[in-house]
Amino acid sequence: QVQLTESGGGSVQAGGSLRLSCSASGLSYSHNCMGWFRQAPGKERERVAAIYSLDFSTFYADSVKGRFTISRDLSNSMMYLQLNSLKPEDAAVYYCAARSGSWRSSDCWDSDYNEWGQGTQVTVSS
Repeated sequence: QVQLTESGGGSVQAGGSLRLSCSASGLSYSHNCMGWFRQAPGKERERVAAIYSLDFSTFYADSVKGRFTISRDLSNSMMYLQLNSLKPEDAAVYYCAARSGSWRSSDCWDSDYNEWGQGTQVTVSS
């Protein structure tokens, strides 16, 4: 059974940084896509970043390009999201997600995810 656990959220001022972590257990060899999503109050969940484990291709939403960095450490089943130059509009609950059965890197950005964590809150004050 897959379990994803996020940590590292918190409250920062605009311009600050955070590093989110996702601890994964129960993933199989087919879970080649992992990603970060976020959802702010009253808004739909949006895709933030994704990574394809076979070649470490990365994908980012335009709103976070150049500020956020996704990475994955396969040796300890961890995924990270480094958040720099945070803006008030980045405030949201951030979710870690995994997808199985992906054999194309583009799936990590184009397709639905089927495993989810509980989320970690990021608050950014202006």
